[in-house]
Amino acid sequence: MSRISSAESLVMQVLWARGALPADEIMADVAGPQGWGEATVRTLITRLLKKKAIVSEREDGRVRYRPLISQADYLTGESQGLLDRLFDGQLAPLIAHFAQHRRLSPEELKRLKQLIADMEQGDG
Repeated sequence: MSRISSAESLVMQVLWARGALPADEIMADVAGPQGWGEATVRTLITRLLKKKAIVSEREDGRVRYRPLISQADYLTGESQGLLDRLFDGQLAPLIAHFAQHRRLSPEELKRLKQLIADMEQGDG
């Protein structure tokens, strides 16, 4: 599957959150908040269909669109792509970058420590 653009991901977010929807409901959720016209949203839907990220199905006389990829799979692909492009596939340099350039809250530090502890216990 081709990479989903940030604009296309807004359509996907609506479908992941609400399930299969007709185009007019997608437009209501996406177009207004973004200041986009109907044609823009229809173009995004068409692109996602071509990329096989969504599928159209006729239900009760209406065409509805539903995602073919899960949000989890999308997030995994995007996250790995970021790591590969910017940090040579390594997670530690990403975390170090954020730690050096952005103050981590006590809650974030606690969550990171817990993740590491959980991972270490899983390896034993």
